[in-house]
This record gives sequence, C-alpha cells and structure tokens, in this order.
Amino acid sequence: MTQAKAFSVSRRKKMNYYALARSQWTSGKMAAPPRLVQYVVVRGDLQRGLAWPLGALVAQACHASMAAVHLHYSHGDTQQYLQELDSMHKVVLEAPDEASLLALAESLKQKCVDHKLWIEQPENIATCLALRPYSKEEVHQHLKKFKLLK
Repeated sequence: MTQAKAFSVSRRKKMNYYALARSQWTSGKMAAPPRLVQYVVVRGDLQRGLAWPLGALVAQACHASMAAVHLHYSHGDTQQYLQELDSMHKVVLEAPDEASLLALAESLKQKCVDHKLWIEQPENIATCLALRPYSKEEVHQHLKKFKLLK
C-alpha cells in the first residue's frame, strides 16, 4: 500500500470513528461529543508594524476561515459545526510575524492537521491561517504557544 493510500485509509477510519461517536451520542448511548472549535491564527505584526487597518485584518481572518470550511466541507466535524450556527465557537490567536505563521503551517502539515494558510493577493503575503473545526483536545498542543489576538 502506498503512503498516500495508507494516509487516506487512516483518515477515513478517523472520520468514521467520529461519525459513529456522534450517532451513539444522539441515540443516548454515550456522553455528549466534545465542543468543536475553529481556530484562526492572524499575524499581529500586520496591524502593529505594517499599520494594516483592523477591518483589513478581520477580512483576512474571514477569508481563511471560510476557505478552511470550504476545503473540508464534507468532513463530519465540519458538518456538525455548521449545524450549530447559533453556537459556533472560534478562537482567534496571534502569530507574531510571517515566519512564525509559516512555521505553524508547516508543523500542521507534518502532523496532518487540516488547515488553510491564507495568502493575500496580489501582494503574495501569508496573513493568517485557519483550521477546520476540531475539538480543542485534538489540536491544542499545536497552538498553545500562541496567545489570543489583542
């Protein structure tokens, strides 16, 4: 079996596990599933050092968030997250600069954590990154060094 195929099979098994867990929860056979959160990591230096307006920074976060949801729309966790429109949870964190954002993106890629690195065009600068919805327990270890965006 090729490495790509093994990864695909592994990912499908994980998705099936979460679908099974949700069905058991809804049938009353187990505790409630963990709350899903979408993490967004924004470069803080864009506002402080490069004087980007707050609205432009928020727009970058929105672009990345929507793109991550779109790319992983069929994932069970994304579907569950979208079913809870009135109680969605997002956590917006700050990366100090482009280098730390790119390092995070590479780390997430190596750990097979689904995300979207947003590259603003036509400037071609990495501005932020958004994960698809995950339970906090699944991804917190990758994000714990980043503080809440201020």
